[in-house]
Amino acid sequence: MNFSGIDYAVFITYIVGIVALGLWVSRDKEGHIKDSKDYFLAGKSLPWWAVGSSLIAANISAEQFIGMSGSGFAIGLAIATYEWMAAITLIIVGKFFLPIFIEKKLYTIPEFVEKRFSTNLKTILAVFWVALFIFVNLTSVLYLGGKAIDTIIGNGDGSLIFYAILGLAFIAAAYSLYGGLSAVAWTDVVQVILLVVGGLITSVIALKHVTPDGGLVNGLSHIYNQAGDKFHMILSRDNPQYFNLPGVTILIGGMWVANLYYWGFNQYIIQRTLAAKSLKEAQRGIAFAAFLKLIIPLIVVIPGIVAFVMFTQPEGTAIIPGVNEAFSNGSGGINYDKAYPWLISVFIPTGLKGLVLAALTAAIISSLASMLNSTSTIFTMDIYKPYFNKNAEEHKLVNVGRTVAFVALLIAVMMAPVMGNIPQMFQYIQEYTGLVSPGILAVFLMGLFWKKATNKGAIVGVLSSIVVAFLLKASIVDLPFLDQMFYTMIITMAIIAGVSITTSEEEDDPKGIPLKASLFKTGPVFNISAYAILIILVALYAIFW
Repeated sequence: MNFSGIDYAVFITYIVGIVALGLWVSRDKEGHIKDSKDYFLAGKSLPWWAVGSSLIAANISAEQFIGMSGSGFAIGLAIATYEWMAAITLIIVGKFFLPIFIEKKLYTIPEFVEKRFSTNLKTILAVFWVALFIFVNLTSVLYLGGKAIDTIIGNGDGSLIFYAILGLAFIAAAYSLYGGLSAVAWTDVVQVILLVVGGLITSVIALKHVTPDGGLVNGLSHIYNQAGDKFHMILSRDNPQYFNLPGVTILIGGMWVANLYYWGFNQYIIQRTLAAKSLKEAQRGIAFAAFLKLIIPLIVVIPGIVAFVMFTQPEGTAIIPGVNEAFSNGSGGINYDKAYPWLISVFIPTGLKGLVLAALTAAIISSLASMLNSTSTIFTMDIYKPYFNKNAEEHKLVNVGRTVAFVALLIAVMMAPVMGNIPQMFQYIQEYTGLVSPGILAVFLMGLFWKKATNKGAIVGVLSSIVVAFLLKASIVDLPFLDQMFYTMIITMAIIAGVSITTSEEEDDPKGIPLKASLFKTGPVFNISAYAILIILVALYAIFW
């Protein structure tokens, strides 16, 4: 809608610039050809600010801009708990997980499973993660991104979705397939600046238009007065969205499972920290990312609440005619995920619209590039090298990685349109990832911090966790999915402990990790950052309880 020549010029300049930057920063230096360390870990050369920027750029995608704004429309500020609790989760990962990962010189998370448990378990998880990245992560990001572009540039009727998906895939492939993690991480520094600035522009302009009086402060006051129930972080049991975010238990239960799994053991997230110059740089980068997470709700949740206020204004007072029709899903229901694209198409002026679309595209592209690189890393290092070519030369590993990334992207492009019209994509992704993440998290936590955990216990635990998850998901149990995740993790840990104790005569498993206090010692910058984040989070939850 009203996408002008200036907007197209701004958008195309961004695309050309980001591809050129990615190819330039990842070029082969004179006399040196890329090896697997360069391609998969950026030569372990990333400083803290690149690590932190890349973590956020990999994390914030269409899933947040589109999906979380849609949940902001449906649920309100409570959905921001994913972002704010992620901040403290990052501190925990930096303090307790990273020192072990970096000490073991890991390329991939499945590699840790092999060193701690067995090759068989590593292979099971490697295959699972490759499938998850392709059929859930890549496809959902492509579909949501295509739908957003269709709404902003086209008529929102779906006619441009597939072409937008192809375009996003091409841009991500143009630099990430050649450059590897180096191209992804260094371009992420630019991308995260763009997505934060572009996101704030959308929020500010939307707030200025939500009331006839205009003004940012008036807008904030208006949405708080009109939708005060949308500003509670803790939902009451009678809230219709309680089963998505089950009250105070999110602070002590399943939200920790979702966040610890995602930030601690998700390859396309943790890979940035493994590529840092040192443990200290990785920890500072994680602290930087945690601070950025605190402001993300301003960018992705507030616009959804603004759209909700406009949608629910009394008949005859709506500022934009036809707002109700804009959110129709075509069958009498509401498509919440139209909130963010609709705000851009209606309120963002010429020139800025191109910048805001570039910011949204930056979020999508950076996540796609990250997922592609991590998919190729796991397949190459954990499946191809040990099973197909143990003595593969470095250039061969790089070429295999590029081929795998291309095939993964091709499959995702073909699968993306099948995603269909899901009312809250963000919640959908969380819920179905939650069927497997509790069991995997249980295996990692027991492997990291309990030396008695055995390989047999881990295998039985991770396989039984899927059965437990499905049983707890049954309608007769009637549990919110976050509570299901928490109970699944606890039951899985009990199974791992039971099997390990009853099937092993040794006091500790031979592969158990010896933990020393010195391993978890952190520097003053990280410590001060951790305390500051804790204080800010306590204040936020106290204000919006």
